[in-house]
Amino acid sequence: MPALTSPHRRPATALVAVAVLIALIGPLTAAARRSAASSPVRVVPTSVKGSDGKTYTATNHLVTADPGTGAHRREWLLAWTGAETAGGIESAPSHRHGASPAATTGQTPPDFMAVIDATKGSRTYGRVVNTVTLGPLVKGEPHHMQYVWHKGNRVFAGTMFTDTTYVFDVAKLPELKLTGINLSRDTPCGSVPDAFWTTKDGSAYGSYLGGPDVSGPCRYTNGETREGNGFAGSPGELVRIGTDGRTVSETPAAIAAAEDPAKCHNAPALPKASCANPHGIQAREDLNRLVMSDFAEVRNYLDPDTKLTDPTLLRNTVRIFDIADRARPRLLSVSHLPTGPRVDKLPAFDEDRMVMETSVTQLPAHRGAFASTMAGGAVFYTPDITARAPKWREIFDSTAAYRRLGLDPPLTGSNAGSSWLQITPDDRYLFQAVMGSDPRVPLKQNSGMVFVLDVRKLLRSGKDPRCSIDRLGEITRGGSEPDCPALLDAQQIKGGIGGPQGRVGIGPHWGAMDNFRPGPDGYYRETDQIRRIVTSDYFVAQAGIDGDHKICMTDFDPARGLSLDLSFRDENNGTPCLDFDRQQWPHGSWGHARPHGVLFAVADADVR
Repeated sequence: MPALTSPHRRPATALVAVAVLIALIGPLTAAARRSAASSPVRVVPTSVKGSDGKTYTATNHLVTADPGTGAHRREWLLAWTGAETAGGIESAPSHRHGASPAATTGQTPPDFMAVIDATKGSRTYGRVVNTVTLGPLVKGEPHHMQYVWHKGNRVFAGTMFTDTTYVFDVAKLPELKLTGINLSRDTPCGSVPDAFWTTKDGSAYGSYLGGPDVSGPCRYTNGETREGNGFAGSPGELVRIGTDGRTVSETPAAIAAAEDPAKCHNAPALPKASCANPHGIQAREDLNRLVMSDFAEVRNYLDPDTKLTDPTLLRNTVRIFDIADRARPRLLSVSHLPTGPRVDKLPAFDEDRMVMETSVTQLPAHRGAFASTMAGGAVFYTPDITARAPKWREIFDSTAAYRRLGLDPPLTGSNAGSSWLQITPDDRYLFQAVMGSDPRVPLKQNSGMVFVLDVRKLLRSGKDPRCSIDRLGEITRGGSEPDCPALLDAQQIKGGIGGPQGRVGIGPHWGAMDNFRPGPDGYYRETDQIRRIVTSDYFVAQAGIDGDHKICMTDFDPARGLSLDLSFRDENNGTPCLDFDRQQWPHGSWGHARPHGVLFAVADADVR
């Protein structure tokens, strides 16, 4: 069970109430587990033709609903999931609960989308009610979907290793329908799809981390040409994908000229140096701007035989595109994040390194965006993404959030593994998930967390913010300027350590905000008042950082902070958080799995 630490002390009566709640929940979850074990499964296959003429399938395995579940309309959680053997060059899977049946038979387990009951108060809250298995591609390493789902949207879900993006219709949840597929051959100038941002017309932009499928020059749909060093190398690209899964456009993330060769190394070297390896992606359609953050030349960190210590391979750049013509984006600027006051012994872990995520403001009055670094463990801000040359400043160091947890010995933001970053739709609060993946720290001392910042004062500062983490004391205390974000709360999420390889389940990598709320009429409606988030604990095992394969639900109250939802419990072992290390799934005895991307959604008929 993940540990929970919060600066907000609960009174004894509240602790008693929690104990009573757990006692009451136990029999209910046991009944739900018995129902799950005895319920039949309805199989619903769906398929599409790929551009190669082959058939690709997504097969639903729907657990028959428990007649005593209560609520008619439901909210769902989607979890984009890979089989534990997904890593193509892993030495061996590590099973905490025994050997996988699939591993003993020699069969390859399928990747799948898990559909989970996310309806609070439901007797089957936290239960996996459908697994949508994919075929014929296997070992795809499912990664991310879009950040937020809105009614009518398709779901775009990418697999890193098979370089494929699946498009799902979720209108009839918990059932899914495969409506499109974008294969590696459909994006020859880019590889390794990472994350997606949907636009109002239902299409999506995708960040493709890696270079062209084949090294050498590649011609994009806009007529431009860039030279790359191959699959999962550099430079990456921006892809526009339609609701049918077809490629609308491929746009280079690299500028035509060489970037600073001293700051942007490539392995092997390119004729024109480039830091373009986009990961995070978000857009403001009202401003006609799209922001992408550069992460790393990813293949160098997925091959265990490659030992690279060059800090410039961990990018510190952010790219902004003009998307006035949605099908023909134009790269406008490339900005380098500043280095902060925390001087690390290893330059690869300086504050500006490995820009994993970006998050744009939402309200018309604001034009800013945030970015965070995985190796650097810091959060940055620029007040105007429409500026010709956006200026970024560090506004928070994860060290301050670790100090709030009161861990002994204390942890720092250095190589903290900062990951999912998202601002609430009302532009008030900023969530950050931190894995706690520093290999220099002993496993038992390492820890992940989620923290939340109040950014209202910062946004009110307009185009001239004063906040800047530029002194050593601000690393641990937060910024001293009056417009710096306030740390509202930090919650420790630390999984178990086990398996023959000592697999580390430290803390959360990805997350999603629950942007729905039930109304008095029983229908769901979108809300800008976020009161719940979900996090998943899995990164990429092939990179040496796995996870404990759990999904946790966390409640958020601006006045009381963050608290683990103890009623979101595993249907098999009854403990808080949903455990994907299990033998049995609706699609059969395939063993443990790795949940990565997560997303809240509601059936079209149930949301107004």
